[in-house]
Amino acid sequence: MTAATQPPHRPKPVTALSHDDARRLALRAQGLLGAPDRRAGVRGVLRHLGAVQLDTISVLARSHELVPYARLGAVGRPAVEAAYWSTADGGTPAARPHSFEYWSHAACILPIEEWPHFAFRRRARRAKGHRWHVMKDSERSCAAVLDRLAADGPLTTSELGGGRNGGEWWDWSETKIAVEWLLDTGDVVCTERRAWKRVYDLAERAVPTELLHDDLDDAECLRRLVAQAGAALGVATRADLADYHRLKGEQVDAVIADSGLVPVEVEGWAKPAWADPAALATAPRGRHRTTLLSPFDSLIWDRPRTERIFGFTHRLEAYVPRPRRIHGYFAMPLLAGGQLVGRVDPAREGTTLVARQVSMRDRKAVAPMARALQEAATWVGCDAVRVDRCDDPQLAAALRTELTRGGSSTGE
Repeated sequence: MTAATQPPHRPKPVTALSHDDARRLALRAQGLLGAPDRRAGVRGVLRHLGAVQLDTISVLARSHELVPYARLGAVGRPAVEAAYWSTADGGTPAARPHSFEYWSHAACILPIEEWPHFAFRRRARRAKGHRWHVMKDSERSCAAVLDRLAADGPLTTSELGGGRNGGEWWDWSETKIAVEWLLDTGDVVCTERRAWKRVYDLAERAVPTELLHDDLDDAECLRRLVAQAGAALGVATRADLADYHRLKGEQVDAVIADSGLVPVEVEGWAKPAWADPAALATAPRGRHRTTLLSPFDSLIWDRPRTERIFGFTHRLEAYVPRPRRIHGYFAMPLLAGGQLVGRVDPAREGTTLVARQVSMRDRKAVAPMARALQEAATWVGCDAVRVDRCDDPQLAAALRTELTRGGSSTGE
């Protein structure tokens, strides 16, 4: 091993954590242990997590709605959207947007205050020179998009002229390629989605003046994002920290010593770990949330971390051929008592929430599963719950009984 490839020196851990300590720190850091901050609401959840992933799939609701629901309970869905995509009366852009959409863990909603800290990624995109698609005349196409936005204000792709050339979804029009390139490089920003369509605006108009700069060097950007990931995770390995905002391992290595995170040792973890000092200052206490989690929730979006912390293997099967699915199209893990104790693949039929496929760890998971299903049904406007399949007949019978006791119908 050469000096260039040797891992950085690991300082001595400041403390040793048990496996349960690490699990509770992670839950509290993610807002799922302790009293929720209802006054801060959805925007508080976003600031605390630092990133909320977006995804096209909508079963009970879209993932960015499910994330605050899991932490705050039945927040009205219109209120969730309004909290993310703030607009003033009359539909004009708010003087100060609360968020913007950009590439973090994936396409994510990010607090507007984080705009300067993604300068390193905007620079990297500009240096690469193109995205997945290459424009036929980049200078002309980009100028045309910028001119339209300057003249007509925020616009969707359709309003700019259309997103596709008429073929498959990836056959983008020149305008679509241009506006997405401008989004990547920071000339254009998305601070709103309208009917799930990105609404593009000039960054100079939408981003607050004091934030509209790329003055921070890469190291400062990375320090902030590693520190933020550490605070949102509570305790984390190098790979965990890198995955949160999809950084490279060597980028984490370059700034970890100056991030404010402290080295710790975690029982059962083979790799070194770091913790947020604020998380270590007080023991995690309070009420555990019982809820269904989106597969794209930041508590569980890193599959190796989920297995390490919860002993729970989870895989999104939406893109797996139906015959090969084990747990269903959009299986949502059940969090109860600080553990992942089951999962359900939900759907809606009219005003009935359908549990198409259910699995539970044991009999103790039945009551929490019933409670989580009933709460989710109420949140999305359903007045009944139906269980279709369960991998354990005895647990299925117990779940249907529990749902009946709670006032939900439970047809086979």
